[in-house]
Amino acid sequence: MAIRIPKQSGTAFLLKKGDNLKIIDPLGEQVSDMVLFNAQDKRESISSGKTFDFEESILLTTGNTLWSNRSNKMMSIVEDTNGRNDFLLAPCSPETFKIMYDNPAYHPSCFENLYSSLKHFGLLPDDIPTAFNIFMNVEVYPNGKLRVKAPLSKAGDHILFEAKMDLIVGLTACSAEDSNNGTFKPIDYQIFQGSQHPKQG
Repeated sequence: MAIRIPKQSGTAFLLKKGDNLKIIDPLGEQVSDMVLFNAQDKRESISSGKTFDFEESILLTTGNTLWSNRSNKMMSIVEDTNGRNDFLLAPCSPETFKIMYDNPAYHPSCFENLYSSLKHFGLLPDDIPTAFNIFMNVEVYPNGKLRVKAPLSKAGDHILFEAKMDLIVGLTACSAEDSNNGTFKPIDYQIFQGSQHPKQG
């Protein structure tokens, strides 16, 4: 049974090597920010730069691997029914809404939801790396400009990962209007232990 992350919130949990993690967009057009840490040494974390180096692409989907800052494999992407994810943009933060949205009022953010969820693992705000932004649709133009567009994910789309080491996982239902086509919805996830075989498709 899937566990639901309510809109504009987050969670954190342990994932064992060999386990599968399935992340589902239950209603469509909802981004989920994911960060990873080595459960045995939290100084090792997910790295967008190393992943781009070794995968030789900024568009990551089925068959690609997410790498750590120490050049170790953290997760492989087993299946991706949407096929569009982002690893360029940092988690939205309170400053994001002040600077980019011209909103001085409090606004929930993935950065806050990640560090709040991860603090019981001994992680601090400064430990949060660039997240792998599941279902996020970022267009890169020839002149180098970036534009965040509506997610392409439909209700029920999912991405399935296999853990390559013991991991601490931080996961959100993204809080940024532009990333989610102006609405906020939940994210579901399921964990399948190594001996289990999640149904694909």
